[in-house]
Amino acid sequence: MSYVPPHLRSLGSTASTTGTSSLTLDADRSKLSKSSTDFRQSSRSLRLAVPEPVFPHWNPSERVLRMKPEQVENVRLRLNVDVTVALDSSPAPAPVESFTDMCLDPSIMKDIAFHEYTTPTSIQAQAMPVALSGRDLLGCAETGSGKTAAFSIPMIQHCLAQAPVRRGDGPLALVLAPTRELAQQIEKEVKAFSRSLDSLKTAIVVGGTNIADQRSELKAGVDIVVATPGRFIDHLQQGNTSISRVSFVVLDEADRMLDMGFEPQIREVMCNLPEKHQTLLFSATMPTEIEALAQEYLTNPVQVKVGKVSSPTANVSQILEKVPDSEKIDRLLDLLVEEATQAERSGHPLPLTIVFVERKTRCDEVAEALVAQGLHAVALHGGRNQSEREAALRDFRNGSTKILVATDVASRGLDVTGVSHVINLDLPKTMEDYVHRIGRTGRAGSMGQATSFFTDRDMFLVANIKKAIADVGSGNPVAYATGKVARRKEREEAAAQKEARTALSKLSLMGPTAISIEDKYKFMIAASNNKREGAADSAWDD
Repeated sequence: MSYVPPHLRSLGSTASTTGTSSLTLDADRSKLSKSSTDFRQSSRSLRLAVPEPVFPHWNPSERVLRMKPEQVENVRLRLNVDVTVALDSSPAPAPVESFTDMCLDPSIMKDIAFHEYTTPTSIQAQAMPVALSGRDLLGCAETGSGKTAAFSIPMIQHCLAQAPVRRGDGPLALVLAPTRELAQQIEKEVKAFSRSLDSLKTAIVVGGTNIADQRSELKAGVDIVVATPGRFIDHLQQGNTSISRVSFVVLDEADRMLDMGFEPQIREVMCNLPEKHQTLLFSATMPTEIEALAQEYLTNPVQVKVGKVSSPTANVSQILEKVPDSEKIDRLLDLLVEEATQAERSGHPLPLTIVFVERKTRCDEVAEALVAQGLHAVALHGGRNQSEREAALRDFRNGSTKILVATDVASRGLDVTGVSHVINLDLPKTMEDYVHRIGRTGRAGSMGQATSFFTDRDMFLVANIKKAIADVGSGNPVAYATGKVARRKEREEAAAQKEARTALSKLSLMGPTAISIEDKYKFMIAASNNKREGAADSAWDD
């Protein structure tokens, strides 16, 4: 079907509206359902004939088909994969540990071989068979697990089975991602696995770039669109593309999209898709908001979890160092100059390092200070235009710039090979954001290092970090909530902890008095006599 912007829809007695979405987070679902139904009925006579989507039957190799249930479970256990399906659903496809056994299109296999991919990662081994079989998927995996290829390859295979895209047609497949950088990374991987397919066209649709160029590309007809939600809705409203032929949808980093306020746009797209479509939702965390989204838009999904989802990665050596705000930049310079000197003495280049800061202005300030010290550094934040951001990432990826100073725009989805050190000049506000930051290193089985500077105001988060790493070190599961509700609660607890510390400070000044401090905060307010607290390979020295 063709997309009808919210302000052109009939909503009974409601007045025409403007904006990128007709929905708010508390929108009345019955009104939405009615408007979508009315739209479908009124547009049948207006739309051009749209080819029916094809969902070809897929089977892996005979070797995989002959696997017994106990063998399937043993493979999942070895891959550290947990698979869940609803009681009334058919069993999930078996994991496939070889690309050859997946029976992919020869062109895709040629490109897999070209890029020297030999063995699927855990998420690929289980998620790809699910996607290839046409089932909806809810995927959870640690950062750096290879999930982009896990949906890109089945998506390309799906597109090859469809009738060719004509000029004026919308795409066959749509990937929504939270940031420009992640969208660019996804499109790069899609192109990598379709380099032998001249007929398969992709387009990236993100803000910060020329919308006229995007318009021309979309109207010419493309098979796959990788987009950020806001800019894609803009193109739908302007009539530059449609979702009438979309039969394969991927919501990548869905938790991050909800965090950034894209839920209305996501719902706008999902509610207007053709009836026959397949949806893959990937999320690094599984808060209640994601579970609700999956329940609403996925049909009997297969849930695939790999490893300890959202846990601090165990192959990152983590160091906490208490540094006053006024001394942080000087301490950072000392640390990086020392590393550069050691690298020069050993004849090795300075390892790639990401420095995370809280604000855009601080980002530029830190980058300038590093350059003044003779270190190759560049800033990446939302205040830079698209060409500047692309240049910063390009220089960092190719190694001409060794240090990337960034705000949290780079903490999600940014996959740069060889990042050895992550430095939190300013700690984030929540445990969830901390996990995503340090996840930029220690990827794909390699070792990494994370150094975090903290002050007294960070003590609540520091306590949570220490507890989580101790749990990983002892083999216990890391239990902490994620999502908007959890972060709000975490901020409230941090405020309460700060209040308790203030009360304790007053107590020390005023002498004994009847001040009550809740037991659950007492372990957090013990003053630390050590300026530096560290942990190597998940073992903390308290």
